[in-house]
Amino acid sequence: MSTTTGTGPTRPLRADAARNHRRIVEAAAAAFESDGPDVALDEIARRAGVGVATLYRRFRTRDQLVRAVLEEVFASEIEPTAAAGDGDPWTDLAGSLSRAVEAIAVRRTILKLAREAGAFDAEPVQRYGRTLTRLLDRARDAGAVRPELTPGDLSAVLVMAMAVAEGAETAPDATGEERRRYVALLLDGLRPGHPPLPPDQ
Repeated sequence: MSTTTGTGPTRPLRADAARNHRRIVEAAAAAFESDGPDVALDEIARRAGVGVATLYRRFRTRDQLVRAVLEEVFASEIEPTAAAGDGDPWTDLAGSLSRAVEAIAVRRTILKLAREAGAFDAEPVQRYGRTLTRLLDRARDAGAVRPELTPGDLSAVLVMAMAVAEGAETAPDATGEERRRYVALLLDGLRPGHPPLPPDQ
């Protein structure tokens, strides 16, 4: 296993260090969602079955831990939602975005923490963006989406969908069915046949 702590290039870990790393990241992911963003690092260490000193050796700051959790969540749960297929271009793009929203909906606290920590430059996030761009290019070439759409527009759609998942004022208790309804409305705006969008600034 290779990993980073946000301070340098990726490097391989010893087997015991890799096990501790994974235990801490998995425990942190569960604790953030169940106990909230302010859960104590001592509690995360307890859940991981490691000493607090071990946690601090791996992650010198809370932001480094948040980054590691984000990388794991994106790599294992969100990136796979955007596997670039060779099916119908619109179905592939819309399905990928819809699946991403469902994955995001159960990781609201982690994504909020990651935004606050400025962790969205992590490599799994960048890979996900590149895959979405390929899906968008296929859909645009097939005439399945507005020709003026950009990768930034897809990011904005996901941000809006995330607002629903996080309990925006318009949908404070959005259920899965309601969430899919709002995502369908957002996706409809990507289709051709609407008035052109204002120029991208």
